[in-house]
Amino acid sequence: MNEQRKHSLSDVLIDYWDIITGFTTLPLAIFFHYYHFEILATIFAAVGIGSLAVTISEIAEILAERFGEPFGSLVLTFSAVLVEILILFMVVLEAKNHPEVMDTVKNGIVATVLVDLNALLGLAVFVGGLNFKEQEHNEDTSASYTTVLFVAAAMLLVPTTISLHSSAEALFKASIIISVLLFIYYFFIFKFQTGTHVHFFKFTKRSRVKKYKKEDEDDYYFDKKSSAFLIFFLIFLLVLIGVLSEIFADDGVKVFKSFGLTAGFVGILIAFVTVAPELFTAIRAAKNDEMQRVINIAMGASTVSILLTVPILIFLSLIVGVKLTLDFSPLQVGALLLTILLVWKTTEDGETNYLEGLSHLMIFISYAVIAIFY
Repeated sequence: MNEQRKHSLSDVLIDYWDIITGFTTLPLAIFFHYYHFEILATIFAAVGIGSLAVTISEIAEILAERFGEPFGSLVLTFSAVLVEILILFMVVLEAKNHPEVMDTVKNGIVATVLVDLNALLGLAVFVGGLNFKEQEHNEDTSASYTTVLFVAAAMLLVPTTISLHSSAEALFKASIIISVLLFIYYFFIFKFQTGTHVHFFKFTKRSRVKKYKKEDEDDYYFDKKSSAFLIFFLIFLLVLIGVLSEIFADDGVKVFKSFGLTAGFVGILIAFVTVAPELFTAIRAAKNDEMQRVINIAMGASTVSILLTVPILIFLSLIVGVKLTLDFSPLQVGALLLTILLVWKTTEDGETNYLEGLSHLMIFISYAVIAIFY
């Protein structure tokens, strides 16, 4: 009996470690924040955000299986992007007292895209490539996404260019115009993705290699719940992440400043916290030979990060009286364009291998080195 109880307890810890960690670190983060232990509050808030974000990804995966592609990946993508927006908006609020943190927001936006397209995609393709010789996906998916990402990156160049020769007021107006255009662009992309050209984002071939057998997860609590309950619980988790994000932003700004961390490095840290759930999901998908899902997650999340996160942050900033402008540094724009070019070359033929995944990881590590010391 004791052995069975131990086995059951270990199963619970393995299956629900994320939500247990999230609900444990939440009160600890609030406690340390209240008593001004900034370092501990920042650490527990970051762990709590990451853990609850993993829970969100688990629930989003269940919804994804019920809705099918590309709607399944969209559920996961939107969930992760909402976490990103929550964290970055809390950092925006800190700009009222610490204007310099606006650089962290801009770095966070770019870093999230770079983490999605290099760290997430690279690691998933690398792991999948080690398990399988080659993995296939629908080349129309990557062709569509790379086109959109090239256009989005070019649009971000507009405010950056204006900032070199025009006034701050002209830069601000240009940033608002571009954010509106990005939002309109995404409206039509969403219609393209879920309506007129949904077949572009589905896998059209059978795998040429063995399949990875998925573990039976029938006992998982959320598998038994209705879609309505899961959506409600997702919203509840996002509210908790909002509380943790406020603590992370408030205490994190002080901690990062005291340690002398660069805005670029802090942006990468924020990106990894927000991308964590997508990363775990993408690696699982790659091990299951579902490269189509990996492409949908990595490239879809990057697209949404630019086309939705940017205009929403601009809009929210206006509401709270903070001016967020889209003047990115040459390093950020260059890294973004180079990454999109690499993604195009590695995915255009509809096949991936571990060398291509490793190439993305090398690009990302190189950027991280610059961000740490730049």
